[in-house]
Amino acid sequence: MQLPLRVGVAGLGTVGLAVLELLDRQAAALAARCGRKITVVAVSAKEARKERGVDLSRFAWFDDPVALAGSPDIDLFVELIGGADGAALASVEAALAASKSVVTANKALLAKHGMRLAELAEAKGVALGFEASVAGGIPIVKTLREGLAGNAITRVYGILNGTCNYILSRMEMEHLTFAECLVEAQRLGYAEADPNFDIGGEDTAHKLAILTALAFGTRLDPEAIAIEGIKDLSLADIEAASELGYRIKLLGVAQRTTAGIEQRVHPTMVPRSSAIAQVMGIANAVTIDADAVHELTLVGPGAGGDATASAVVADIADIAKGLRAPPFGLPVAALAPLQRAPMQMHEGGYYIRLSVYDRPGAAAAIATRMAERSISLESIVQRRRPGERKKAAESVPVVLITHATYEKLIREALAAVVADGFIAEPPQLIRIERE
Repeated sequence: MQLPLRVGVAGLGTVGLAVLELLDRQAAALAARCGRKITVVAVSAKEARKERGVDLSRFAWFDDPVALAGSPDIDLFVELIGGADGAALASVEAALAASKSVVTANKALLAKHGMRLAELAEAKGVALGFEASVAGGIPIVKTLREGLAGNAITRVYGILNGTCNYILSRMEMEHLTFAECLVEAQRLGYAEADPNFDIGGEDTAHKLAILTALAFGTRLDPEAIAIEGIKDLSLADIEAASELGYRIKLLGVAQRTTAGIEQRVHPTMVPRSSAIAQVMGIANAVTIDADAVHELTLVGPGAGGDATASAVVADIADIAKGLRAPPFGLPVAALAPLQRAPMQMHEGGYYIRLSVYDRPGAAAAIATRMAERSISLESIVQRRRPGERKKAAESVPVVLITHATYEKLIREALAAVVADGFIAEPPQLIRIERE
């Protein structure tokens, strides 16, 4: 049997401690599968004296993760610090520069610096593993990079943020407002004190950028992603979706078009009968459309110590076996520049909710603005609730469902509707993805 793989772990939060525990629990099985022992020899964290419920005395302690990363006593550096820059970036760079393989769960770091770090790993002949950076315990990186290597992928999309999926699930199932569900998510630890990175869509966008590079062989370009979060969704939208046979999910979508690769993050109405609509709570799901397997959907825990640790340890095991692959499936030099595609025609059309002043000519003006841009309406529904009393200046919820059209035309039509002065608040627009 080979010499043990000596591992240094930086970051001892929920995930870091779960990695230590999992490596201990599965030590014998991992040694048998990898042909060598995997041994954590050193750790680093911000506070040495913090009580963590784990005996750390058997590990060498480093106050500085950069020093740990460059230590001659480790073969593999595991970065679980977090953040796109600072100590996380400095320590990963130090490890790679010292010809040590790296495993990270840091999607923000990869989205911003992934190309440069991959180039450094390739130049040094070491591995850069990041299975845990997207969709928690779902093995989506290996699936795209290795399992589907013989497929031409046309689209990859999914639920990539458990916080948002939890909030949308609670809104639908318990008829609660967005604000109520967010407070509960924070109480349960599913959302941060400042939740904007999650609910604003940026977290999903970082993960989508990584999936896009893996799926389509392109360079990372998170700036090419159109992003909308879920904070403007109302209970009225959730209820309308249900009545129409849909559920609303925050999706990250990347698809190949004739104009290039389209990348978008936004709330989406998906048919209640679809596989992805069944994914509730904090779970994640990723669907891949490819020529040989057609449609493949992977579902599993998207966050949490054990799920993320599972993905981290999977990368560690690959490195212990001596497996080396270009981090993004192809050498960085062979990755194509990402050609950004504009928002295209969406097969399912759009859901539009307007708060329309109850005045003569309002409905006709809205229909005219749509017709001017050749937008065909599938249905128009006035959603005044039973028993509501009509008042002269009252605004009435009106829902429009369009046939397939272009994003640009919808935006232009809605801007004209706003300028006409017939609506009381900004329009709500949600794309519909049909099977």
